Amino acid sequence: MSEKKHLATVMVEAFIDAVNAGIDLVPVVADSTSTAKISPFIQAFPDRLINVGIAEQSLVGTAAGLALGGKVAATCNAAPFLISRANEQIKVDVCYNNTNVKLFGLNAGASYGPLASTHHSTDDIAVMRGFGNIEIYAPSCPQECRQIIDYALRHVGPVYIRLDGKELPILHDDRYQFVPGKVDVLRAGEDIALVGLGSAVHEIVAAAAQLSDLGISATVISLSSIRPCDKSALAAAMAHLPCVISVEEHNINGGVGSIVAEVLAENGSRARLKRLGVADGQYAIAGDRQTTRERLGIDADSVRRSALTLLKR
Repeated sequence: MSEKKHLATVMVEAFIDAVNAGIDLVPVVADSTSTAKISPFIQAFPDRLINVGIAEQSLVGTAAGLALGGKVAATCNAAPFLISRANEQIKVDVCYNNTNVKLFGLNAGASYGPLASTHHSTDDIAVMRGFGNIEIYAPSCPQECRQIIDYALRHVGPVYIRLDGKELPILHDDRYQFVPGKVDVLRAGEDIALVGLGSAVHEIVAAAAQLSDLGISATVISLSSIRPCDKSALAAAMAHLPCVISVEEHNINGGVGSIVAEVLAENGSRARLKRLGVADGQYAIAGDRQTTRERLGIDADSVRRSALTLLKR
C-alpha cells in the first residue's frame, strides 16, 4: 500500500476484491459515483452498481431490499446526506429490521471544507450511537480502513463506517491486525492520554511527538471501533493518567468525547477531561481543512497547548 491513500479508493479496492472472492456485493449510490470514486468497480462489474439518483431515502431502502434478497448491500455517498436525509430509513429499514447493509459515510467531518455546514458531517457518530443494532467504525488510516471493510463485508448485520475525505498516511506497521471492539493504543505514556476519532488521530500523534520534545509522555489512543468497544480496556488504558483529552472532527456531544467521559465516570476516575471538537451549539466553519481544525482547536498545535494547560505546565 502506498504512503498515502484516499479512504474511498481503499473502499473501492476492497469491493473489487470482495466480488472476486465470491461475495455477492452490490454497491448503491445516490448520484455519488465521483464521491465514492467507484469508476474502477463499474469497469470491473458494470452490472453490479445501482444508482438511485439524488434520493438518499431511496438509497437506503433499496439497499435494505437488496439485503433482504440475499445480497451484501453497501451504500456509498456523502455522510452528511446519508445520515440526515435517510435517518428514518437507517433506523427502521436497516437497524430495526437487521438487514445486511453496510453504510459508508464518505467525506465525513468537515471534509467538504468551504461548502460549509450543509456539507459537514459532525454529528454522524452521535446519531448512529443512538440507534440500536448497528456496528460503528471510524478508521484512522488506509491500512486500518481496508481491514475494517474486509471484516464488515463478511460480517452479517448492519454496519456504519465513517470515512474521511482526504488522503491519509498509514499509522500502523505490517503486524497490525484489526479486531472489532479492540482499543487501538498507538503509544503508551505516563502523563496524559490523547484519544482521537478517525483522521483526527493524525493530529494527536503529532501532538504527542511535540509533547515528547517537552518531556511529557502521552498515551495515544485511536478509538476506531465505536461499537463494539471494549470499554474495560479503554478504562484500563487511561486508569493511571491524571489528564485525558479527546479530539474529534465531530461534535463533542455523542462522539468520542462522550464515550471517554462515560468510561471515566463509570469507572470512578478522577482524571481531568478536556473534550476538543465542535463545541455545543457550534458548527464547523467554511474553510480549508487546516484552518477549520485550527479554529476548532483540534490541530496538533492546539492539542499540545490544551495538554499543557490541562497539565498546568
